[in-house]
Formats: sequence, C-alpha cells, structure tokens
Amino acid sequence: MTPLTYDPDRLAELHDRAHAEAEALRREALDDLWRGANAALASSGAQALRAARRLAHRLQRHRALARGQV
Repeated sequence: MTPLTYDPDRLAELHDRAHAEAEALRREALDDLWRGANAALASSGAQALRAARRLAHRLQRHRALARGQV
C-alpha cells in the first residue's frame, strides 16, 4: 500500500482539490462551447441577413422590370 492510503486527511484533501479542479474545467469547457456556438450563430445570422437583403433587392428589381419602371 502507498503512504497516501494511510493518511485519510491527505486523501480527502486531494479528493476535494481534484473535485474543485474538475468543476473549474467543466465550467471552462461550457464557456468555450457557448462562445463557439454564439460565434457560429452570429456568423450564420449575418450571412442569412445578407442573403435576405439581396433577395429582397432582386425581387424589387424584378417587379420594377415587370412593370416597365426600369
């Protein structure tokens, strides 16, 4: 057996430290996940908005051409 198993206080301290570190790593990972998701959504949203504006402009131009206004 290792000396660590003979010292329950030291073992509990290491366990608590490992638990706290794991919790901090989980929080960091979730922050990274949401940061990436927000960036992807913002990029996709900007592209969709640009496409919608271009479509609206083309439809206006098409209608104007159909009415002979251009």
